[in-house]
Amino acid sequence: MKNYIFLLVLALFASSCEQDFGELNRDNVATVPLTFPNATTFGFDPYIEVSLSGDGEIRYEMEIPETSGRTISEITKVVGGASDINVGTLNSGTSYIDDPIQVAGTSTEFVTSISEFEEKVRTNSEGEVTPVEIDEELAFLFLVTLDNGDQIVSTRVRVRVVE
Repeated sequence: MKNYIFLLVLALFASSCEQDFGELNRDNVATVPLTFPNATTFGFDPYIEVSLSGDGEIRYEMEIPETSGRTISEITKVVGGASDINVGTLNSGTSYIDDPIQVAGTSTEFVTSISEFEEKVRTNSEGEVTPVEIDEELAFLFLVTLDNGDQIVSTRVRVRVVE
């Protein structure tokens, strides 16, 4: 009897096959990578540092490889917020930019400021602004459209606010 059960279990394992789960069984990595050359990281999200005492300019350089054969058509949507923003925020949140930013190249820059961030993200329905403070982290996500219509969702990029 034990041999029969063993053979039955062995037959079940031998007859199992790998199933193709298509979209569910692969990483969602863009064919053309979008990078941020002026950002740095220590293992997680790329970040830049912005001085609160300076002009407060937030500037992200973005690029795709020149060898990809593609160009960036536009920055279609941008969302800003705290470091808890994610792709769901990009899909459902209000865009930080009013209209897509036209590009037509393999690199571009997105420029804003801490004061603009406060106005667009930190102003409540009563018009009160929550100011950005030193040691705070801000974050952005970008939806970028290539010349062939493919869209790339960037990794979340952060701003470390320093003195």
